[in-house]
Amino acid sequence: MTDLHPLDQAIRLERDGDILRGATSPAYANMAGPFGGVTAAVLLNAVMIDERRLADPIAQTVNFCGPIADGAFEIEARLIRGGRNTQHWSVELSQNGAIAATASVVCGVRRPTWTHLPTAAPKAPAFKDVSPPDIPRPLPWIQCYDMRFIEGDLGKFPRNDGVLRAARSLIWLQDVPARPLDFVSLAALSDTFLVRIMLVRGTFQPMATVSMTTYFHVGGEELARIGAAPVLGDANGDVFHDCFADQTCALWSEDGRLLANGVQVTWYKE
Repeated sequence: MTDLHPLDQAIRLERDGDILRGATSPAYANMAGPFGGVTAAVLLNAVMIDERRLADPIAQTVNFCGPIADGAFEIEARLIRGGRNTQHWSVELSQNGAIAATASVVCGVRRPTWTHLPTAAPKAPAFKDVSPPDIPRPLPWIQCYDMRFIEGDLGKFPRNDGVLRAARSLIWLQDVPARPLDFVSLAALSDTFLVRIMLVRGTFQPMATVSMTTYFHVGGEELARIGAAPVLGDANGDVFHDCFADQTCALWSEDGRLLANGVQVTWYKE
């Protein structure tokens, strides 16, 4: 029997009536609780494995309502409404009777029709030509990804020079070990970009993602053809104001296809 990839272990769910049961994975541990991207992935997986699912996901919004403790959790996925073209799902993750995260997922049937792709991928050296950074990786979840920075790494962190740096990062990203791309891995990859205030201010302070939305721009068959290839990640931030900030992201294939993009709202305090 082939061993499961760490991501597949982390998002594994067992059905118990109308409830799906899972558990947090030490491999994707963050400073407090699990890495948000793996939470997004397991919430999406609850829909992906549901026999009522009509089509591939086109959008997911995850709201992080409270801390997720290490250990078991329950997920309930409800089909709110569906038709011939789209389905709307509501998903809740609970621990000890308290909701810790929610998600809305929209699935949509893609049919051959007019296509226009006006936005080009950022110019970047090839994945093989960018060396992995020689930096500490203190958090387990960071060790689950090969991150090769082209622009916007943390540098010497923390720093106290008072300089505000650009919020943009351009990074090659890949699961460790390499894993064929699918929707759950894209959901997780969308959250691999560190909270932008860390890059801009270079300081460490209380911070967390409050809500994140990811839009998927390819179908499952297209992802399957890409296989276990790296993706080019482009992240930025536009507003840091009174405890809340945004950040945007885009994930591109090696041949310049936009696979997914999205936006987050993050919280911070002094």
